[in-house]
Amino acid sequence: MTPTINVKLTAKEIELLAALASDQLFRREFIDPKMPGYKGNSAEISMGKALVSKLRSILNPGFVSKTSSSSSSTAARASSSR
Repeated sequence: MTPTINVKLTAKEIELLAALASDQLFRREFIDPKMPGYKGNSAEISMGKALVSKLRSILNPGFVSKTSSSSSSTAARASSSR
């Protein structure tokens, strides 16, 4: 079993963390593959998308992620309020 860590965060901190993680996922999914020598890790990207979805659902319980498509990072970024 993977150990869990409990952290107290404000809603603003979770919102910022979700936005930063989403931006990083976008870079890893669409920008980094164009760099010479890039070695992707699709499992990490999938886990990251699930994590961003989980963070956003904490703030907005009705949030439904579309992680099944390759453009989910873009869809998730468009749905965030910035």
